[in-house]
Amino acid sequence: MAHEVTLDISTKFVLHKDVQIEVKKDGKKLGTALVSKGNMEWLPSGNSVNKKRLSWEKFAALMEEHGKDVKVV
Repeated sequence: MAHEVTLDISTKFVLHKDVQIEVKKDGKKLGTALVSKGNMEWLPSGNSVNKKRLSWEKFAALMEEHGKDVKVV
């Protein structure tokens, strides 16, 4: 089944507040991605203490190394 992705954004620019993207699969929350100007963070479901953080440079390198190639439409 496809993932359910909910985006909470009040403006088209990321300024002083993170953009929160909630991700669910089969109705069960996997976690929340937090997008900011400085980095990207992942808050796993059930974890309110520790987030995983990547700088945009490290995120780009991770996607280059592990991301699947798909055609731009």
